[in-house]
Amino acid sequence: MKNSMYCAMFLILMGCVGSKNLIEKNSYFSKQNYIAKHNGEVMPVGYQYFKKDSFKVLSWNVAHFVDSFDDPYIDSKRENQPDSLMGNKVASLVVALRRIDAAVVVLQEFESAKFLRSLANEHLQDMGYKYFADVPSHGWYMNVVMMSKFPLGIIYGYGNVTTPVLGASIASGATETQNTLNTRMWSIDVYPSPNYNFLLTGVHLKAGRGERNVAMRKGQINFLKQQFKRFLKEDKNKNILVLGDFNSVQGSEEINLFLQEKNKREKFIDPLPDSAMTHTSDAPKRRLDYVLINTNMYKEYKVGSAKVSSLFSPLKMREISDHLPVTINFTIK
Repeated sequence: MKNSMYCAMFLILMGCVGSKNLIEKNSYFSKQNYIAKHNGEVMPVGYQYFKKDSFKVLSWNVAHFVDSFDDPYIDSKRENQPDSLMGNKVASLVVALRRIDAAVVVLQEFESAKFLRSLANEHLQDMGYKYFADVPSHGWYMNVVMMSKFPLGIIYGYGNVTTPVLGASIASGATETQNTLNTRMWSIDVYPSPNYNFLLTGVHLKAGRGERNVAMRKGQINFLKQQFKRFLKEDKNKNILVLGDFNSVQGSEEINLFLQEKNKREKFIDPLPDSAMTHTSDAPKRRLDYVLINTNMYKEYKVGSAKVSSLFSPLKMREISDHLPVTINFTIK
């Protein structure tokens, strides 16, 4: 009995000491690698940081962008039998990505990061896109994917999360919930320089008008805000960028949940001009796409750089997507 008590006390004391970050004992990583000090991540061997003083981020809903292979686990005509114009869409997207030349690219309604990696390897080899990420749906083809010239860190996938349909009830009177759409939201750490990083959250929120669709989006946004609160609790200086297709117009309840937050540290800023519209691409009359910055990251925002781009003729832009791309620039510390 006495021996058991000693063993228990020993284990408790050992637990109080906490685990050591073994990388800190390596002089190379402790001096040369920024993130190793925090969570055990290291930079890829041979990686050279950008020598530029700023970087650009692109967000674009590219509308049903699928590869030529049929995924047997996804039952959708668009994915099973891609449109005959997909070849043209790929060619136009490649030209657009070259013209924009963003360091970080986030695409919505894109089939997979595997497809994006293949496209980059084949058509964008000289542009420095080495890092790719997504959290794909198990049963649908419209995902949010990204590629980056900067190393990436931990990705937080929300596909297993159940969010409330705020204000909607089922027959029993209980609040309705959903967990089929949340793969289209994720967050990931991005590392542009040794002394600067930010949390990027890509979204493609529930589409559609009407109270129920608004309620679904509000449930998704409420979850994201609680995540951001948690991140800020861990690091009050956390830089956070949220971008993508919000399926919400300017001044809507959903967007105001970000912009009218009373807690300054949790508040977001919409840097796009009020006149910037993203939908439809050939005759834009409303904004559905946003790049929102928290007050920490706004300090690095290059004022006036956030914009909506129309790279080709209205007809050609519509062939690629019904949405226009949004870009924003930040200084590198």
